[in-house]
Amino acid sequence: MDNNVNETVSVNDETVTSQTTTQETQPANDTKMKFCKHCGAKIPEDAVICTHCGRQVEAIAQTVGSQPQIVINNTNDNSNTNTNVNANVNTAASGVALLRAKPKNKWVALVLCIFLGWLGVHRFYEGKIGTGILYLCTMGLFGIGVIVDFILILLKPNPYYVKVKVG
Repeated sequence: MDNNVNETVSVNDETVTSQTTTQETQPANDTKMKFCKHCGAKIPEDAVICTHCGRQVEAIAQTVGSQPQIVINNTNDNSNTNTNVNANVNTAASGVALLRAKPKNKWVALVLCIFLGWLGVHRFYEGKIGTGILYLCTMGLFGIGVIVDFILILLKPNPYYVKVKVG
């Protein structure tokens, strides 16, 4: 857009008229512009990041079918070197008894403790023969052992595991 301005100046009783033309400055490369949605400044239309405020204006477009560049640097070359040292242990030859855990039902042990605890039946159920005989002879350790066992059985998970000798 051109703006013409006429000036009339008197110099030594002479009138001089000059015409000045002004033009609005436009970008030299005629690129399309858009406004930043954060700061409102004019930025090139293809800009992803605002040149004034530095914030991201548009999502970064990926080409169709291209995979993102992911680098996995896994240099773990550890290998398992554990060996089973207890694989062929003969209990008779070594003289040491092995222990194995047997699952027991909590509710069965609790019912046996309530009704036949003074006879030690819940101890026999668990495979603890020695304390079962002790409970049988002392009427459940005079009732105190039965109460203690009742509370301990209540606190156990179901099923719980009891160690028994193998061999």
